[in-house]
Amino acid sequence: MDVKLANDLIYVFGYAAVGLAFAFGPLLAVYLLAPRTLRQTVGKSGQAIECGMEPYGDAWIRYSAVYYLYALVFVAFAVDVLYLIPVALVYNRLNFQVRDLVELVIFVGILSLVIIYAWKKGVFEWTRKTAAAKTNQG
Repeated sequence: MDVKLANDLIYVFGYAAVGLAFAFGPLLAVYLLAPRTLRQTVGKSGQAIECGMEPYGDAWIRYSAVYYLYALVFVAFAVDVLYLIPVALVYNRLNFQVRDLVELVIFVGILSLVIIYAWKKGVFEWTRKTAAAKTNQG
């Protein structure tokens, strides 16, 4: 094996080791730093006390589908920013062609259609729809 390939493999393995350390390091830190017992419990049943009041009701609540659609729109535009920042850095170079600008306009246009679709579906309205409101509309 030649020296250049060996040096390249050292960089690859080093990069992989650092990546694994970033992935498993927080998990190991949480395991080592987490408390082993609860401080206060209600009647020693193991339920944690947060504010001195006993909890009531169920912890499982249903979120509206609008919340998830809003999150998906956010993810779509986060990806948009990840694409547009490198394009903006390259835009000022001399070899940037008209074809590249057309691709950029098509990409932003498709994402604009996402906004229009979400707006028409009422994703950006946070009012809760009740059964009475649905019967009045239908």
